[in-house]
Amino acid sequence: MKNYGVNELRKMFLEFFESKGHLKMNSFSLIPHNDNSLLLINSGMAPLKPYFTGQEIPPRRRVTTCQKCIRTGDIENVGKTARHGTFFEMLGNFSFGDYFKHDAIHWTWEFLTEVVGLDKNRLYPSVYLEDDEAFDIWNKEIGVDKDRIFRFGKEDNFWEHGAGPCGPCSEVYYDRGEKYGCGKPGCTVGCDCDRYMEVWNNVFTQFDNDGHNNYTELEQKNIDTGMGLERLAVVVQDVDSIFDVDTIKALRDKVCEMAGVTYEEDANTDVSIRVITDHIRSVTFMTSDGILPSNEGRGYVLRRLLRRAARHGRLLGIKGAFLAELSKTVIEVSKDAYPELAEKQEHIFATLNTEEENFNKTIDQGLSILNGYVEDMKAKGEKTLSGEHAFKLYDTYGFPLDLTVEILEESGFAADEEGFKACMQEQRERARKARKTTNYMGADATVYEQIDVAITTEFVGYDRLTHESEIVAIAGEDAVVDSLSEGENGSILVKETPFYATMGGQCGDAGVIETATGKFIVKDTIKVVGGKIAHIGYVENGEIKLHDTAKLSVDADKRLHTCMNHSATHLLQKALKMVLGGHVEQAGSYVDQDRLRFDFTHNQALSKEEIEQVEAIVNEKIAEDLPVVTKVMSLEEAKKTGAMALFGEKYGETVRVVNMGDFSIELCGGTHVEKTGVIATFKIVSEAGVAAGVRRIEALTSRGAFAYYHNLENTLKQASAAAKAEPANLVEKIEGMLAEIKQLQSENQKLKDKMAKAAVGDVLSDVVSVGDYKVLPVSVSGVDMNALRNLGDEMKTKIASGVVILASDMGDKVNLIVMATDDAVKAGAHAGNIIKKIAPMVGGGGGGRPNMAQAGGKNPAGIKDALDAGVKEAEAQLS
Repeated sequence: MKNYGVNELRKMFLEFFESKGHLKMNSFSLIPHNDNSLLLINSGMAPLKPYFTGQEIPPRRRVTTCQKCIRTGDIENVGKTARHGTFFEMLGNFSFGDYFKHDAIHWTWEFLTEVVGLDKNRLYPSVYLEDDEAFDIWNKEIGVDKDRIFRFGKEDNFWEHGAGPCGPCSEVYYDRGEKYGCGKPGCTVGCDCDRYMEVWNNVFTQFDNDGHNNYTELEQKNIDTGMGLERLAVVVQDVDSIFDVDTIKALRDKVCEMAGVTYEEDANTDVSIRVITDHIRSVTFMTSDGILPSNEGRGYVLRRLLRRAARHGRLLGIKGAFLAELSKTVIEVSKDAYPELAEKQEHIFATLNTEEENFNKTIDQGLSILNGYVEDMKAKGEKTLSGEHAFKLYDTYGFPLDLTVEILEESGFAADEEGFKACMQEQRERARKARKTTNYMGADATVYEQIDVAITTEFVGYDRLTHESEIVAIAGEDAVVDSLSEGENGSILVKETPFYATMGGQCGDAGVIETATGKFIVKDTIKVVGGKIAHIGYVENGEIKLHDTAKLSVDADKRLHTCMNHSATHLLQKALKMVLGGHVEQAGSYVDQDRLRFDFTHNQALSKEEIEQVEAIVNEKIAEDLPVVTKVMSLEEAKKTGAMALFGEKYGETVRVVNMGDFSIELCGGTHVEKTGVIATFKIVSEAGVAAGVRRIEALTSRGAFAYYHNLENTLKQASAAAKAEPANLVEKIEGMLAEIKQLQSENQKLKDKMAKAAVGDVLSDVVSVGDYKVLPVSVSGVDMNALRNLGDEMKTKIASGVVILASDMGDKVNLIVMATDDAVKAGAHAGNIIKKIAPMVGGGGGGRPNMAQAGGKNPAGIKDALDAGVKEAEAQLS
């Protein structure tokens, strides 16, 4: 058997199934599309669910893919063993109502034995206990001896996920030889050791589970095959684990080089090497699909993986940020199969660098907090850190529990791990309850799922705003109907429509649908399951009936101004890349007729100068009146032109490429102006952060911008009138007024201080001596906090050494200040503790530093008691 590399095996598998009439589809994004049941794609079939359920018609009934996947269910074991990993590639061949068990099993055998060259005598199939059909195919058609075919029960060889399609499985195991075995006499297929490795799993989807374990035969039977690419490589290359196959070993070797360590010399070091090697694959691929670190959802998965890798880098002694540099190796070994890695590499590097640097700051904060907890435990004579505190370190500072436990053990302490798990479970329960109720597809069930799957809608509105077409479906608010009458709300579906459906950040069209018997007002247009476009609105008059011919008319004014804003976002994205750098990627957008919103990856706020530069570039390109040309071409051709693609966007075989002169080129299915001059003008009205590493610009064009300028002009005129100045002289007038206000405020403060001194009178007679120190209680009336603070400074100077306690009643409120001289603080005085003692007596609370503290209250009647208590507390501190 030839020793094939990972990249060779992937190519061999896909080409083999292409030769069997399968359509090769590129890997889908790790971000699930319209599937709330998953945070991340975790299997080859997950993105193909709509084809299995019949909700959408597949591009071909035979499909093959190599799907990037992430699973983090056993993340705590990653690194501790060589078996576990979070990132993997899943090879798959799928049949949607086409071939079934016979072809699936025959092709499994053909690929493994004839294409890859595995020894037939080392392959062992398994089947579901009751699946005699699969058993007979393996035995009578393939020729595998009966005693080499294993029958397993439902737990091992029957795939189901609650209600929905399900069926028996047939797996293929490879005997890797005694050197990988456990040595036990009964070691065979199904043993927990590494000798017999599962390499292929055929799922025969032939039943439907009603959710109560009642099974009926599916009319359309499907094949769902899964084979882990890395597992296959382990077998073919005859190596110990996935960490030893060629592409992953290259990454593992890079980790060792960076850390100056050798693999398989120290068990603890090996754990860290494997953690980093695995996690850097996950974070690189996740980031390339547009996932950004955050504290929830898939962003939190990314953050946890990235921080775990960064921490293990510290354990290996790697200095500073290193993950971005390491991701270059991931990109290098995988870019041929996943070109998005190279296309998004600047964004990947920027994201990893920022998050790792943030964690380096966070981990130091966390260590400081943990040290504080340790000091508290020492003071209380405790030996175990509470689960709540351990969870806070994990949840707030990104501290994995094992790091907390390790640090505590070094000082002879432990952590309440059960308490930590309880806190974690509470958080999971909150997250579970917050999830949406979904159907098998993980999406909210809608009335549109009741419509015939064969019905689709073609959008014809790129070059027209009116069109005639047949009404092919009508939906009421909760059911499919044959007609809608005057006043009723609902949705209309036609064969061809000029109405653009909300997609790619562009809002849907509005307008009118008219038939011979009625008029329907379209308020919104959306794309729904199965390639359909729904026109949502209400019947204004008459009746709208199924199969009637309808005239569809788009609101031209709304479409035009939406086009202006959409085209402006293309100019904006290119301008941002020019000003900020190539790492800028679109992270979201929204355009309608009123304004545009554009989210992009960047790690800091834009300066005033950068905003002005971006704005100037966009307006310059508008003034140049660039032609906007759209071309339809294959995805591969489009990428060769350098067209910018969106993160995670699902593109078909052909795409639309929008050129704005030679300035901007993007893949885009939206609608645009014919020339940039139509946009007229562009104005950024806000720039802010919306998530870690993501900024948002909101902007206006055309009449929206002109209205903005008009409002500014009116505001300027009103301000000028109020200041009694001409608009041209307004700034100078305001500066003069501010200087005058500042002078008046200074004079006012001096007057308040003078009044405060007068109100005090001769208070030094109230001084209480405590050894070499003095304690002075002072009660005044009508003095605010600023004046009280100034008075305190003066009193502190007069007593030279000691503590000053001041209280002032301001109507029904109280101001308290305590000040201590430096030598008194050294002798034990603490202003903050005095305030904590006396503030409740005036109905308030507060605190502060040893040398100065303040508080407010609502009970002036308690001032005398507060001052007396303050003197006693100060005496106790200084005694």
